[in-house]
Amino acid sequence: MRGIKNWTTALAISALTAVAGASGSLAADGNYVGISMPTKSSERWITDGNSMVAQFEEAGYKTDLQYAEDDIANQLRQIETMMLKGVNVLVIGAIDGTTLSAALENAAASGIKIVAYDRLIRDSGDVDYYATFDNFQVGVIQGTSLVDGLKERFPDEDVWNVEVFGGSPDDNNAYFFYDGAMSVLQPLIDEGKINIVSGQMGMDKVGTLRWDGAVAQARMDNLLSAFYTDATLHGVLSPYDGLSIGILSSVKGVGYGSGDLAMPIVTGQDAEVQSVKAILSGEQYSTVFKDTRELARVTVGMVDALLKGGEPEINDTETYDNGVKVVPSFLLKPVPVDASNWEDVLLGSGYYTEDQIK
Repeated sequence: MRGIKNWTTALAISALTAVAGASGSLAADGNYVGISMPTKSSERWITDGNSMVAQFEEAGYKTDLQYAEDDIANQLRQIETMMLKGVNVLVIGAIDGTTLSAALENAAASGIKIVAYDRLIRDSGDVDYYATFDNFQVGVIQGTSLVDGLKERFPDEDVWNVEVFGGSPDDNNAYFFYDGAMSVLQPLIDEGKINIVSGQMGMDKVGTLRWDGAVAQARMDNLLSAFYTDATLHGVLSPYDGLSIGILSSVKGVGYGSGDLAMPIVTGQDAEVQSVKAILSGEQYSTVFKDTRELARVTVGMVDALLKGGEPEINDTETYDNGVKVVPSFLLKPVPVDASNWEDVLLGSGYYTEDQIK
């Protein structure tokens, strides 16, 4: 057995060496980009990956795009394999922004540049740049939209009953979304206009691990049965479309949206097709559009400047402290979307075609 084990190990090492050797010509050109995305379970990450590959290749770069399917160990393995293949840059949308320090230290020691994509990589001094959206503003948009919807649908209520959902606690962005939304909602909570009936607030109580819609649906089920047998739910702060769909399934399951029981105002993010359709049907109230084509464009520009010895374009040097350093960043502008402007924003920009939505 020892001989077989040693022989197998030797074969594995030989295979990895062959992979690295076969890719050597790519690295020698200085134009090989490894792209590590978290999952294909969300429509937006597929779009992100496709946009980056297309734009990198148009700019003359070779790419290796991998999806880790929300498995942290798998993402680490994929990143290590990209390093063995000889990539010059790693563009990483992290599953858990706190788990990559050792891998990135090895990458930096090999001269590989590192760009955090949309999700901040924490606890590492080896992150060169960060491309993302203004995540606090995303939350502000969500909170504002929730209040606008409550005023529109429930104008005669003295107090609006609302529940709050947060994103994944291992995603740094989730805290920015939450804080941005609460900057709008907290004053109304303090004055008694919004009542969080369950009392559940704070990311430690409302976070939804891995942005899992089934987890959000189960929590909404529990909230409805525990707190809303004699009260009416007027609104739900949801930070992401995938959670919103689960929340909508839950509230529809107990009769909201039928008879005299109006649908609560439910927010979202990412303008995923299913949620845009839900907005058009009057179920979901709003979402936030983040044009991933633009995020890819900024990322390609950063990488191009890095590999050519230039200075990447940035517009923020204060916001994103990852625990070791403030990572220089480029923040893109998010756009609110509801039934009144979806055509102008989503069809007018060419992001979707009408056939995709209707």
